[in-house]
Amino acid sequence: MMARKQILILLLFVLFILQGTVFFWLTPSSLQLQIYPNFVLVAIFFVSIYYHRHTGLVLGLIFGMLHDIVYYGEMIGTYSFAMGVSAYLMGLVFKAPRAPLPMMMTIVILGSLLFDSTLFGIYKVFRLNPTSYNWSLLHHMLPNLLVHFAFALAIYVPVRKQLELIAKYQRRKTAS
Repeated sequence: MMARKQILILLLFVLFILQGTVFFWLTPSSLQLQIYPNFVLVAIFFVSIYYHRHTGLVLGLIFGMLHDIVYYGEMIGTYSFAMGVSAYLMGLVFKAPRAPLPMMMTIVILGSLLFDSTLFGIYKVFRLNPTSYNWSLLHHMLPNLLVHFAFALAIYVPVRKQLELIAKYQRRKTAS
């Protein structure tokens, strides 16, 4: 079963690579400054819901810091903080080990908005973002939300099954 956890980490790393390379090529040039997909974030939401929120928090912190280092922006630690907090809060608020599709899509929508709003707030506090929240919501957050939603629909069944198997094995292991 340890192999499943390693495969999960590998999957998150592959998603991290894909979101920075392949998706950039697939995005029309007119939308490249508006859409910044975060496939790893969506997968971490799945981990927070179907496995455990603390694991989602740790993965969010790790992959957020990786994002901060590789795609260095204005500050180091913003993505790490926003991904970790978003994943943890979604796992805390929606405690459903067998969340159905509509609930999971709601979690992805709310989590994506929370993540982007947290980033917006941090950048606004440090005066690195001159735009208004309404403009950012319309031009960045909603397009990202649509991409995250479509990606979550595509990966729902396989990722949910794998995470349920990992959680089932973990429960069986702790019970014995």
